[in-house]
This record gives sequence, structure tokens and C-alpha cells, in this order.
Amino acid sequence: MTLLAGPAIRAYSVDMVGVDETETDDVASRSDVIAELSGACVRFVASRYGVTLDFEPETLSVVDQWVRDARTEIGRRPQVVDLVQSAAGVYLGEVIRRAFGGQWLARGTPDAWRLCLSAVYCSFNPIAMVREALFLEPDESWHAHFELDPAERERIEQRLATLPNVEADDYYAPSTRFDVVQILVEALRMSMETQGLSGVQFDPADYS
Repeated sequence: MTLLAGPAIRAYSVDMVGVDETETDDVASRSDVIAELSGACVRFVASRYGVTLDFEPETLSVVDQWVRDARTEIGRRPQVVDLVQSAAGVYLGEVIRRAFGGQWLARGTPDAWRLCLSAVYCSFNPIAMVREALFLEPDESWHAHFELDPAERERIEQRLATLPNVEADDYYAPSTRFDVVQILVEALRMSMETQGLSGVQFDPADYS
């Protein structure tokens, strides 16, 4: 599979609006849930693999292994899906957030959650990324794809199209998703710099 496979990228118009207090409160009210889920991932990995996750990108290879092991358990223990996709997905999101800046837009059920990057206009659902890693196939309804400014879509597609083919297991792995986000962020930052927009910051209200 190429790293740009299927509906990996979608374009949405940038609608700059004022901060909605309801949205702000919603993000704040879920901060404890984010901390609880990412903490659960840290505790489980430490117990099972003897590795302490510290929210650095290098630790995602251990999360990859947890996903692979969980994949073999899904048939006899369906509840594994909810546990792994929520805990590992939020951990992945927190690694990305700490590396590149951003905020969670956590309204409603987890399938509707988004991580909204702040230095570039891009949002996606990290929980959905882990869900796809568990089943090794896309799940449109969970929105793992990148939501971008339409003006940047072709540029990003061209950049990701240059990446090599990979097997499905590697394509969906959390560590690979982080790498793709890094490439995407670098490309979007370069584009913003050429437009004199390097100082622009986005918040969840901009993604409404």
C-alpha cells in the first residue's frame, strides 16, 4: 500500500470564527478523560511489556506491538477493540500533540473526536487511526483521514505520493501514522512560510 491510500486526505474550507465558549468548555471537560485514557495506555504497556511510555515518538513502536497482539485477540475477546483503540489512540494523539502542538476537540462519542493541530490547519481522529490498525482496513465513519484546507490538498497529495509502498501492517501502524503527520506538518509549514503566514496559529474554533 502507498502511504496515500484511499480517502487518507480530505479538504475542508478554513472558516475563521471566534472562540465558542461551549466548544472551549467541552475541550476542557474532556481533559481528564484524555489524561485517564493515555495513562491507561502507559500502565498497560508497562505491565505487559515492561516498558515505560514517556510520550516520545520512539515509544510508538511498543504501541505498534500492542496493536498487533490485540489484533490476534479480537476474535475471542471483542471488547479488546474498545480498550485498545481508546487508550492507544489517545496516547498516539498525545504524542502528536506534544510534538507539534494542538488541542483535542472531544465532543460527543470518540468516533467524533478530533485532534486539531495549532501550527498548521490539519485535524484527524487518532482513535480512528488505531481502530484501522486493529482491522487493517479503513473505517470512513471514524474519520482517521486528514482534514485540510482545500488549497493545500493537491500539494500534500503530491508530497505523500512520493513515499514508498509499505505493507498493510506498517501502513496502519501508529508509528507510521506519526511519521506521516510529521511529513504533512513540515510540508504545510513550508507552504505557510512562503505565504508569510508562519506565525498563524489555529484553535479548535477554526475547525468548526
